[in-house]
Amino acid sequence: MIDILNIVVFSLVGLGLFFAVIRLIIGPTVADRAVSLDTFNVIVIGTIALLSHLYQNSLYLDIAIVYAILAFLETIVFARYLEGRHGDC
Repeated sequence: MIDILNIVVFSLVGLGLFFAVIRLIIGPTVADRAVSLDTFNVIVIGTIALLSHLYQNSLYLDIAIVYAILAFLETIVFARYLEGRHGDC
């Protein structure tokens, strides 16, 4: 029962990642791409937390925290880049 539940959960997470990547690639505006990149990062952080629970290893939670900090910095840098690019037009 647990194995089937894990397959269903990780399949749905993979589907969410797939849709986030599709929006990242074909997003008509830059804002759509920024939101999809942030969504992708949130899903990856959640996946790492699920793996931590599945394997009962708290080291994965440390990895998820570091990834979350780097994802936040990535969002800040991307927003600053867009802000600077928008002012030049």
